[in-house]
Amino acid sequence: MNHWHTGDSYLYQSLMPCVHQPITVQTTRGSVRGILRSVTPDHLVVEMGGNWFFIRTQQIIWFVPYPRSYKRMRQLPPTYAY
Repeated sequence: MNHWHTGDSYLYQSLMPCVHQPITVQTTRGSVRGILRSVTPDHLVVEMGGNWFFIRTQQIIWFVPYPRSYKRMRQLPPTYAY
């Protein structure tokens, strides 16, 4: 029987309703804006510009679900996290 253990269960629970929705995530290495594709207790997957970014939850500083500027974001070139 597999059990997930996470250091930040509140982050995991907050991100679950946002799956398949636009999101902005600020990490320790930069920001990622796109569609949240999946959430697990240790990482999340954001699709941006046709690429999938796997982000460890320990690296997340903040996130904005359903950003109002998402329509404008689609028209701008993506900014990649380094």
